[in-house]
Parts: sequence; structure tokens; C-alpha cells
Amino acid sequence: MLNAAESLILAHGYAGTSVEAILERTGLTKGAFFHHFPSKQHLAAALIERYAAQDWEHFEATLGRAERLGRDPVQQVLILVGLYEEHLSNATEPYRGCLFASYCYQAGLFDDRIHAIIRDSLLKWREVLGRKLAEAIAYQPTRVRIDPSDLADTFLTIAEGAFVMAKALREPAIVTHQLRHFRTYLELLFAPR
Repeated sequence: MLNAAESLILAHGYAGTSVEAILERTGLTKGAFFHHFPSKQHLAAALIERYAAQDWEHFEATLGRAERLGRDPVQQVLILVGLYEEHLSNATEPYRGCLFASYCYQAGLFDDRIHAIIRDSLLKWREVLGRKLAEAIAYQPTRVRIDPSDLADTFLTIAEGAFVMAKALREPAIVTHQLRHFRTYLELLFAPR
């Protein structure tokens, strides 16, 4: 049920996805739906909690792999971005998007608990990626002064913006192109003076 609901919400938005559409996709009854979720809002909360956990698990695994593959923090950051580029290059149609972004576009439909899950997830990304970027800056000072947290936000901003562009223009390669540009930016930023 969660997979079907997530797919429908990413395609049509939360407001554009009815309980009936979810039931049609899953073949379940209304009774089965309401047995698991007292309301559509409860479903929305379960979806965003699951999405946040999966997103974080993927980030931790990718960062761990980058740390194993790279010798120094600068290499590790470049590998991290490259691994995301590689992962997202498998899209054969415009990337279906990010549930965080989908919910934020319809922010007025959700309660504070759902907004807190999204905010806390993004702040955790900023903190951990910012810490890795601070290690990289300490190891190899950048050509210009830059705040590691701001640089972490840039990664998230580029990725989320690229998802929107890819979906709107129906060009899936935009996501990987933008991540490649960000990696090039990092290479220039960390290049010896």
C-alpha cells in the first residue's frame, strides 16, 4: 500500500491522489485501508517517515562507500557526489522525484509533525555532509572561503532542483549532468592555489 501510494503521490501530488486511487492500484478494500491508517493524513505521515529513513540509509551507505574508496576527505566528497551521479544515471525516464519536495509543494495540506520530519531530515544531511566537507576543507583549503554547511546545502539544492527540471522537461539526464557540474565545481574549489 505504501509503495502504491508513494508512486501515485509522486506522479499526481498528495491532493491529486485519492484513497480510491490507492485502493484501485492495490486491489484493497476501504476497510483494509482504514484498518492500517485512520486517515489519509496518517498515511502521509507513514510515507514520509519511511522515505526519510530510506533516504538516510542510502546516504549513510553511500558516504561509507566513499570513505572506503577515498584516501582523504576531498577524494571522499568527490566520490560521494560521483556515486550519487552513478546511482541516478540509471533513470530511463524523468526521475520520479522526491517525496520531501512533493510534500513541500503542498505544504498547507500537512501538519507540523510531517513538516518536522522533512526539516529534521534535511538538517541531518546538512550536519553530516557539512562535517565531511569541513574535514575536506581542513585537509585542503578551498580557493575561496566557504562555509561547509552552505556547501552541503548547495548539494541538496542542486539535486532537488535537478529533479524538478528533469520531471518538468522530461529529460532524466539533467539530474546526472547537474551532479557532474557540482563535482566539477568541487574540483575547482579544492584545486591547489
